[in-house]
Amino acid sequence: RVSSWEFKLVVFPNSAIKLLLQYSRYLTQCCEALASVLSSKSSGLKKLELSTNDLQDSGVKLLSAGLGSPHCTLETLSLSGCLVTQEGCASLASALSSNPSHLRELELSYNHPGDSGAALLSAGLEDPRWRLDTLSVEHGGVWRLKPALKKYACDLTLDPNTAHRRLSLSEDNRKVTWVGEDQSYPDHPDRFDSQYQVLGREALTGRCYWEVEWEGVVEIGVTYRGITRKGWGGDSRLGWNNKSWSLYCSDGRYSAWYNGTETDLPLRPAGSTRVGVYLDRPAGSLSFYRVSPGGGGSSDTLTHLHTFWSSFTQEDLLPGVGLWRVGSSASLCRL
Repeated sequence: RVSSWEFKLVVFPNSAIKLLLQYSRYLTQCCEALASVLSSKSSGLKKLELSTNDLQDSGVKLLSAGLGSPHCTLETLSLSGCLVTQEGCASLASALSSNPSHLRELELSYNHPGDSGAALLSAGLEDPRWRLDTLSVEHGGVWRLKPALKKYACDLTLDPNTAHRRLSLSEDNRKVTWVGEDQSYPDHPDRFDSQYQVLGREALTGRCYWEVEWEGVVEIGVTYRGITRKGWGGDSRLGWNNKSWSLYCSDGRYSAWYNGTETDLPLRPAGSTRVGVYLDRPAGSLSFYRVSPGGGGSSDTLTHLHTFWSSFTQEDLLPGVGLWRVGSSASLCRL
């Protein structure tokens, strides 16, 4: 029953249909039903977007049964970040060999097709029977087989050249703490001289996910490299200008900040002191999640807090942390 799915259906004026099932918890169970839709004579489905869902090869195999049907007229299929390996690529290649006349675009970035899986599908670009003309397998690797957003995990450190002098960095520049005395940092034009903030060293590109363990009163954010470093004004504070976005975290509440406007969030930390941050730069989204540890060895639970939308410019984006009470701290977690 499609009424039980978490989906968004968009019908365009030219009668093309785009079905979005992003982040659905029930997607694996839906794959067989989707295959039935694809094989139906009357579906007319042209574009299917399933990115960032943990389909795995088993789900792709079910989906491929519909893709290989002579009645399937799908033209664009996005399986970016779906835990697909060489086995899933083989299922897709087999389906397209059976029904080569319609699919034109296949998006498989952020998966682990390996050389053999990529070669199987790349051969279709040269096959005159196949209509496929766009195949994306970029940003692949075995680490893309991690569940949920952790497949986009990035390794970040803090830049000591940006840290306010009252902020102490430790744990290989992964932890920052507001201490009571100035640190012996050299003068540097990138250093915040008034705001108790520090930025990351590595620029954020593509899709990135990281987690921050916090204590006290903390702001976790993302900013363009060009944020002002001098003075107490809003131009230099995370979330108080049009160059940065932030999540304010304290024991009692969260709030989201952009351009000096605060959005109070209904969810509370509820004992959680970890925040997940997901940047999808191409899609123009920046999302924050409360991370709650799973019990009995189960995986962590991510609860969505807030999403900012922006048409990010080409300027470098950096992670940032602000501390607003002596003794507050924040650590970039190893994922």
